[in-house]
Amino acid sequence: MIRYSYFTPDDGLVQGEGIQDFKKLLERPESVLWVDLAAPTDEESYILTSDFKFHPLAIEDVLSEMSHPKADDYDRYIFSIVQVLGPPLEEEDIEVKGIGLFLSHNAVVTVHFHEVRSLENVLKRLSRDSRLISRGADFLFHTIVDYIVDAYFSALNTLELAVDVIEKEVFEDPSEGTLRRMFRIRRDLSIIRRVLLPQSEVVSKFSKEQFDVITPKAAIYFSDIMDHLHVLLATADNQRDSITSAMDLYFSIISSNTNNVMKFLTVLSALFLPATFIVGFYGMNFHQMPELDWEYGYPFSIALIVIVIVALLVFFKKRDWL
Repeated sequence: MIRYSYFTPDDGLVQGEGIQDFKKLLERPESVLWVDLAAPTDEESYILTSDFKFHPLAIEDVLSEMSHPKADDYDRYIFSIVQVLGPPLEEEDIEVKGIGLFLSHNAVVTVHFHEVRSLENVLKRLSRDSRLISRGADFLFHTIVDYIVDAYFSALNTLELAVDVIEKEVFEDPSEGTLRRMFRIRRDLSIIRRVLLPQSEVVSKFSKEQFDVITPKAAIYFSDIMDHLHVLLATADNQRDSITSAMDLYFSIISSNTNNVMKFLTVLSALFLPATFIVGFYGMNFHQMPELDWEYGYPFSIALIVIVIVALLVFFKKRDWL
């Protein structure tokens, strides 16, 4: 599917769908065009070659759904891949997808093979406020990247709430399910960091006026996105430290509980060891034993066992083993 937004000072903003003569539209002075290709067919993707004359290598990258962040300069336009994050899932890794973005002097082309809410939000805002596109293609390009980066906060906020729940659960009722969720959250945070780091390098290039199609005025705004990415990285690192501390606490609690069980079993064994010895001693098959024919032999052996057990309990208590 192809959606386009076209702006000229004379006609204002025009939005529509389908294949148009985009090459002709771009020839009008002071025009700005945004073409969004969502899961394009072969016929639709052909406009990348016929109308926009993009390099075959860049087209190959974007149609092969390459997802690693990058920014390539082709003189009259730049080609960039920006990653988007799906919501954290309960049983699966967080989803990472790439969007191909082309920026020329007066056009922005986005290509993706999955639904991207950030682009939908930009389209909705653009339909209400044409200033997003009237300022130029580079400012529109900034807005798209800014919305994509802001969506990262949603994923991190979801994980932050999950970390808070995990920390509370570790103190109250840790279980194997708690440990599995901690591993899953830590894995998602690692994935997010792997997205943020290269993304920061790409946005840094945009903010340093390295490309002719990005004006110095627009480059300043990319510095604000860099600030957001730094905050996101710091937040991801803090959450990873929190979940690591929670895991350490979990293992400490489990180890302490295990030690308490072993301590109880050890004390229990120690208490019954003398009783086992006494019973075994009097259970020997010897006829000449003084207590065998004694009238009070049985009560004496029972009392002896009780006295020994009580004495051991007192001893353990004084040594703070109980």
